[in-house]
Amino acid sequence: MAVKLPAAGGVPGAFSAAPVSDINVTPLVDVMLVLLIVFMVSAPLMTAGMKVDLPTSNAKPLTEPKPPVTISLDVDGNVFVDKTPVTREALVATVKAATEGDPERRIHVKGDRNLAYGKVIETMGYLADNGFGKVALVSEPPGQH
Repeated sequence: MAVKLPAAGGVPGAFSAAPVSDINVTPLVDVMLVLLIVFMVSAPLMTAGMKVDLPTSNAKPLTEPKPPVTISLDVDGNVFVDKTPVTREALVATVKAATEGDPERRIHVKGDRNLAYGKVIETMGYLADNGFGKVALVSEPPGQH
């Protein structure tokens, strides 16, 4: 039990035995820090999994998703599907042939850095309006140019 000691000018030997109503948070902080360290150490172990020797199987491997179709726009605004030049009017038909009619197939759009941004967005919108929902922009990481 905590008690208050007399003030510096008080009577020596006399002190008040009244309990202190302040909360001691030091043990609480100690427990919380220990729990924090335990969770920081154990969390990566829970997601990484264990190394096990897997059995062999004659089952066919799962098919990989098909690679995306790449549409490129050069500095002059010319459009290419993969490496084949196409006109805007033939773009949708060419992309449908390249995706084998699959509207869920990914399409990557690469635009030259000096091409007007509006041309790239216009091409993406044109593809989206014609049923291709998975259209994404492609860029290079810094220092690759």
